[in-house]
Formats: sequence, C-alpha cells, structure tokens
Amino acid sequence: MNRRPSLLDNEQCRSCSSFSDYIKATKKKKLDENGNNVSGAGAPDNSTQENAEKLPDISKPRRTDCPLDKDELGNKSWGLLHSMAAKYPEKPSQVQKCDMKTFFNVFAKFYPCQHCAEDLREEIKIDPPKVESQEQLSQWLCRLHNKVNVKVGKEVFDCSKVNERWRDGWLDGSCD
Repeated sequence: MNRRPSLLDNEQCRSCSSFSDYIKATKKKKLDENGNNVSGAGAPDNSTQENAEKLPDISKPRRTDCPLDKDELGNKSWGLLHSMAAKYPEKPSQVQKCDMKTFFNVFAKFYPCQHCAEDLREEIKIDPPKVESQEQLSQWLCRLHNKVNVKVGKEVFDCSKVNERWRDGWLDGSCD
C-alpha cells in the first residue's frame, strides 16, 4: 500500500516540522477564495489554482488522530523520558544502568526528527546519561531538556522541582 503524498515530501517531514511550520510552508502565497494569488498587483494569477487545491483547510478543526508533528512528538517524548527517569530505581543494578544507557543511545538513533536525533547524539557524547540513581538520571535529563529549551527559545525549568513535576506531584496538592 502506498502512502498518501505530503506537501512536505521534498522538504521537512511532519516529525521535523510543527503544524504551524507546515501551514507556512504550504501557504507561501496569499490566495483568495478562488485560489488566485492576491498578494501582487494587477490581475489574479491563475497558476496558483493548483496550489490552492493542495493546501490544508485551516478553517475546519484539525483531527486529533493525525501523525504527530515536531512539537507534539517532542512534548510526548519528553513526557515519556521524564516519566521513565522518575520511576528509575534509586539503587539500580548494573544491568539496569547498562540498559538505561543503551536505551538513550538507541532512542537517539531512531528518533523520528533527524536533526533532533543528531543533536541528541551529540549531547549524549558530550554528557552521557547519569544512571547511578533515580535522582542523578532525573537531574541529567532535566539539564538536557533545558539545553533543548534554550535552543528553541522556551523557558528553562527549575530542576530542583523535577521529581515534584514528574514523580510525586506538585506540593500544593493540585495533582491529587
């Protein structure tokens, strides 16, 4: 069975682009309701009619069962990784330590967003996973996550609250 072609096949894949990036990439020219270029002066450019038929309809709500875009993939991946670190043993066996290091190395090889995967592999070379305890792994992962947050212009998380966020729940009881 052949997959449906995507407008981004010759550009970035969905796993490497957010939905808003996808919309921007596919809607480079402003089109009127007939699919004509209205961004320039003069008569409408009918050559954009074909492009209009390929554009996603942003007037209707996006389905919730679509393939993950870059932002969704990142959020869910971080959730999984932090949850794994939160449940990691305080005194792991040698096998558990080895398995966790292997997991991160394999995860970095197969992560669907290629440039994210390459970046993760480089970070792991510079600062390998700290697997001696739950606390060390959670703190290492929080620092790694914060490096990514800085790169993408997001707020840095206070790593002193990592177990409150991912393991125990907030002290104010709002997770109870």
